[in-house]
This record gives sequence, structure tokens and C-alpha cells, in this order.
Amino acid sequence: MALPQVATHDEWLGARKKLLEREKELVRAQDAVAAERRRLPMVRIAEDYRFTGPDGEVGLLDLFAGHRQLLVQHLMFDPEWDVPCPSCSGMADDLGAATPGRLARRDTSFVAVSRAPWEKLRGVAAARGWTFPWFSSLGSRFNHDFHVTLDPAVVPASYNFLDTAELAADPELAWMVSYVGEQPGISAFLRDGDDVYLTYSTYGRGVEVMMHAYHLLDLTALGRQETWEEPAGRAPVAHDASAGAMP
Repeated sequence: MALPQVATHDEWLGARKKLLEREKELVRAQDAVAAERRRLPMVRIAEDYRFTGPDGEVGLLDLFAGHRQLLVQHLMFDPEWDVPCPSCSGMADDLGAATPGRLARRDTSFVAVSRAPWEKLRGVAAARGWTFPWFSSLGSRFNHDFHVTLDPAVVPASYNFLDTAELAADPELAWMVSYVGEQPGISAFLRDGDDVYLTYSTYGRGVEVMMHAYHLLDLTALGRQETWEEPAGRAPVAHDASAGAMP
């Protein structure tokens, strides 16, 4: 991988200040989008979804654990698999043991939900040292209704807010029309008394909000070190050690 061009400290400082303006623009844009996200309308959940956890069968309302809000990681784990999706597992690892407690102090519960049976979830959680609440939705339409388990025999194909026709029209996504299997996602719910509402869902790269290690890697010169195309802009150049060193 090519390294950035070596420059004097003054040249680096000038470039860094220029980038800082772009970063400030991004933060302001993120704040505006977050505010718009909070103003989204919400949809009442009428279905009595059932889940299995350490205390047996529970309902969606129980996942709130008494809090007003609920965040759900749709953690990919097919009932036939022995282990969950590596990327979803990485997100769960990045979650950290302290995160659920910090969310709880803001009246928000966090849980993961997968289709694999509870016995498998319990074994994986013990092996990986996960302590966050994790529930099985096996036997429920929860995953299908929230479009993280795709099966056109159960629910018409839909992912990342694209319906069957829109998926079919996209050459890169047409395969999802007939796909049967798991996909990642995150959903947010709000409780008003005993009524539960969906306020937000995100899929695709939206789930990167849980990938803290990736966000840290984005601060480095070598980035995520993956085989995806570099966004438009100044491409890295060959390393030139002839320029001045930082004082």
C-alpha cells in the first residue's frame, strides 16, 4: 500500500487545518441528520413477537427491561450455523461490557436478537465472554418482518428500504430477490406505557455505527486495509523520505 507523501511540519499543518474544516462540516451535517432522525414518525408494533432468553419465553415489551427505549442488534446467526456471522460478532465484541450500562443510564436497553436457538446463543456468549442480553427469535416472524432474514416464501424480498422491484432493477442487488438467508441490521424502538413503536432501522453500511475499531482505523494513514475502492480525492502517493521530518 502506498504511503502518504512526506512533508514539512508546516505543510502538514496547513493540510490538517484544511481537512479540519471538512471535518467540522461533517460533524455539523451529522448533528443535523441525527436531529432529523429523531423527528422521524414512528410506527406502532401490533404483533406479539415472542423470544427465548435466559428466563424462558418473553415478549418484545420485556426486552426494554423497564426502559423507555430499546436498541436491537439483528445479529446474523442462522439456526443451522454453529457460530454467528464474523462481522456481526466483531460488532458485538466492539460493544464492550460497559456499553449496555451506559445506555441504561439514558433509559435505553440494548439486546441482540438472532434466529438460532437459545442453547446455541448461550454457548457462543459463554465462549466469547459476551454479557449483553441476547435472545432467540426462532419460531417468530420478527426477523422476517424486520427484513434481516430474507425468504420470499415468507415475506416479499426487501432490504435497506428497497422493495422487490427496486432490488431487481439494481444489477448489484438483484441476487437478493431470490436470496434466502440472514442480513445485518439495527433497529430502535420506543415504549409509551405498554405500547411499542419502531422509530428507526438501519442496514448495510448503517450498521458500522457499532464498528468502533473501523472508526478508529479511519483515523490512520493506512485506513481499514480492505480491498474496496478508495473514494474520489487525493490518492496516496509513493513514500518520499526526502522531505523534512517533524521537529
